[in-house]
Amino acid sequence: MDLEHFINCSKRLFVLTGAGVSTGSGIPDYRDAAGQWKRPQPMTLQNFTGSEAARRRYWARSLVGWPVISSAQPNATHEAVARLQTDGPVHYLVTQNVDGLHQKAGSPQVQDLHGRLDVVVCLDCGERDDRHAFQQRMEAANPTWATRRAEVAPDGDAELDETDFSDFLVPPCSVCGGTLKPDVVYFGESVPMARVTQTRDALEQSDAVLVLGSSLMVFSGFRFIRQASQLGLPIASVTLGRGRADDLLSLKVEARCDEALAFALGGAAPATLPVQKPASPSVR
Repeated sequence: MDLEHFINCSKRLFVLTGAGVSTGSGIPDYRDAAGQWKRPQPMTLQNFTGSEAARRRYWARSLVGWPVISSAQPNATHEAVARLQTDGPVHYLVTQNVDGLHQKAGSPQVQDLHGRLDVVVCLDCGERDDRHAFQQRMEAANPTWATRRAEVAPDGDAELDETDFSDFLVPPCSVCGGTLKPDVVYFGESVPMARVTQTRDALEQSDAVLVLGSSLMVFSGFRFIRQASQLGLPIASVTLGRGRADDLLSLKVEARCDEALAFALGGAAPATLPVQKPASPSVR
């Protein structure tokens, strides 16, 4: 069974996407082919809330990295998923990404499992604000930082060489003067239970699962694939390298997501597309 056949056999396909879907849009991923970190582990909630210095460092790097994230455009994978959602079998789309590119590509409904970088939230009063507006406030408070350029990192900040961020000013919440953070789930932070429950419910109504661009090394996404396996659903994955759920898969395609999904946009996958089949349950 190839990927196109796997997808076409489904009537209610559950799709989970990860960082590998957005690499074609210039946003780097987190892990290498062996599933190991390419960079130091991203900011944790404990570090962010417990250290003013950590917050200065994060927001300084985010100020530099945000223009790349905010200007990123959907690639062929996002477009293929949107096509499969509007004209095909995809009935539920959940993403581990925080870049909003599925929405930009036209996907009508997206569960942003880990939140969105284009929103900031106050940890004290709960007020939410637009990230573009907050960017303007940071640039006004830190004009010399706003002109810097650096390599963007996967979580929306940038790889700055500076170790001294003591002169960086982080604007407070405009409502209560409290602490602002991006409205994303940091490492060490739990996904809101309402999102988990809604996604679990959607999975129970699905007849197959497709994972795109994720090694599933993070439990927040892996738990749904484990649930799918327990439900007896066939699971396919398109990713480069080792994945945490490889032994649960019905079909694994080691290729770029845009290559594997080319058929959804009227193209064809390369004849040499490497396909592995760890198991072969039937699509229900």
